[in-house]
Amino acid sequence: MAPPPPPPPQTPTPVIAREAWEGCSVLLDINDGDRLAFFRLTPAATVKIGDKSCSLQPLLGRPFGSLFRVGPSGLVPCAATDAPSQDDKQRDGGADGQAQDETRDNRSLVDNNTAQTLSSEDIEAMKREGASGDAIVEALIANSSTFGNKTVFSQEKYKLKKQKKYAPKVLLRRPSARSICETYFKKYPARIGFMRVDALSLLLSMANVGAYSDVLAVDMVGGLIVGAVAERLGGTGYVCSTYLGSAPSSIDIIRMYNLSSDMASRIFQAPLGDLFSLQSSGDLCSLQSSGDAPSVLSGSIQGDVVETAAVPDEALQLSPAKPVDTAVSDGNAQSTTAQPIDIEVPEPATDEHLNQDCKGSNGNSIAPKAPRAGKAPSPERMKYWGKHGFSSLIVAAPGHEVESVVADLLPLLSYSAPFAIYHQYLQPLATCMHSLQVSKMAIGLQITEPWLREYQVLPSRTHPHMQMNAFGGYILSGIRIHKPDPSEARMPEKSSCVTGVTESMLVL
Repeated sequence: MAPPPPPPPQTPTPVIAREAWEGCSVLLDINDGDRLAFFRLTPAATVKIGDKSCSLQPLLGRPFGSLFRVGPSGLVPCAATDAPSQDDKQRDGGADGQAQDETRDNRSLVDNNTAQTLSSEDIEAMKREGASGDAIVEALIANSSTFGNKTVFSQEKYKLKKQKKYAPKVLLRRPSARSICETYFKKYPARIGFMRVDALSLLLSMANVGAYSDVLAVDMVGGLIVGAVAERLGGTGYVCSTYLGSAPSSIDIIRMYNLSSDMASRIFQAPLGDLFSLQSSGDLCSLQSSGDAPSVLSGSIQGDVVETAAVPDEALQLSPAKPVDTAVSDGNAQSTTAQPIDIEVPEPATDEHLNQDCKGSNGNSIAPKAPRAGKAPSPERMKYWGKHGFSSLIVAAPGHEVESVVADLLPLLSYSAPFAIYHQYLQPLATCMHSLQVSKMAIGLQITEPWLREYQVLPSRTHPHMQMNAFGGYILSGIRIHKPDPSEARMPEKSSCVTGVTESMLVL
């Protein structure tokens, strides 16, 4: 009996940085989701909030989740000792506030712009004197003749509206698979194939992505899938992003994940033709020997390949260090709440852009360069994959014919390996599922439609959101099995029975 194989080498668990450092990518949440923007923390990075341009240097060394306010000198960390006042506690639904709210209503309130005695000239004078945004909000509340007659809920909405205008808050968030997917889905869903965050989590779960996995990915959604897989692997496995043709697909979203050098070194890109050339599967060898090449390699692609992430939109061609600000200034910010969510996404990174981010005007290096992901795999790794196969497969290729792509990729997997295919439409997955059932290449086939409902959780007013997205795409999942060769001659039933009896007699 052969000895058991040695256990895999113990790779130290990667340490996740809890604080922002120079050169990392951050996600800034301004005014509780009204504006979302990706930035890279360089000495020259700035963010424009209203009519003020603020440097991002105060973010260095601050833990993710920190809250900042806009002060006279720029971004200032909000003090943790700023406890809510008694009025704030009543607005949050305290017992006294609820009892007092029962005697109030908004029937006698008339919006005729006469309730506020503080003029715009007075507000400008307070700004010139250096008054903070919170002081201006308190002055507006004190000079409002109808604020005390409003309900607690109306008072909270009024204060929140004025805070967004005069005292905006900036939340420092860590770019992760969830936050990146949610940010793109809110404003530019076409760049990620209309993939919702629950669909992304289902893809990783159904493909059984875990430690020491060898994941084969067809990522035509800008690198969102490859980055999420590498993040879950945590530097213990490998992910190979394959592509059709000679030009690799764009995976620029990976640079927003803040992957370590060890995690980025385990991300490879290889053309599908190279993987097929090293594949020793019998099914594929029989196809190649018979001259029936895979349909994907032979150019059987449904329509033109749509790579939305490779060609950025004009609105997305923004510098990683200084994105263009489209927020409403203080002068006309009355309609801030009615404006759509503003998401600033930097353009795809190139070597020139990375070098510009890492060099100042005099050419000196001022910021560490992000680790480069997507190199070609070594010949030893390619041979290993050709011999043992991949442990799972994830496909997100909206611009390709799913049926032919999956049929050509399944032989690259090891037996009993799970796979998950995403598409924004149902019919391509239904056609692919029928093809797999007829060819008997997989079992456990099922099409899943993820469903997500977000709730508003507030005191005395918890309910589902009034406006939700009811569509998140579809996922086809299954397990690859050995496909029997129809050319093999089967023994007659009688001969097999005689053989079985003979073997039983020999064993006895």
